[in-house]
Amino acid sequence: MIYETIEEFAETLRPMTPLAGLDLGTKTIGVAVSDRLRNSATPLETVKRTKFTNDANRLLAIAKERELGGFILGLPRNMDGTEGARCQSTRAFARNLERLTDLPIGFWDERLSTVAAERVLIEADTSRAKRAEVIDHVAAGYILQGVLDRLGHLGV
Repeated sequence: MIYETIEEFAETLRPMTPLAGLDLGTKTIGVAVSDRLRNSATPLETVKRTKFTNDANRLLAIAKERELGGFILGLPRNMDGTEGARCQSTRAFARNLERLTDLPIGFWDERLSTVAAERVLIEADTSRAKRAEVIDHVAAGYILQGVLDRLGHLGV
């Protein structure tokens, strides 16, 4: 099932299952995972996009390996809060993924997550080449950490 709000998403979660945060780009998918207590997000990997079936198979393999309890997709809203073509693409990806898994799928406003990730990597004196390599899964970590913090406030 796809859930529009974190509150609805939270109601479906099984206890002690980690979550995955996804930063969907046109060429890559950044993936981050949480611990079982859902306290912290850790950037995991960047999946090079090919076709949906291959991309989904990799994500579902991660879900199985990590015994995930759900997916959070960063929703790239415009700065004024409206949804453009990138949001439509993310929602379409979620609908297609929903057909392949029973895990709950939620969305999180990802405005400025890549900017924040880039800032941290620059402050850590990460080379430009290395930043390009890791930015997507670091951004996924920011998206997922936002959700984990919200879930903590909800007492989930």
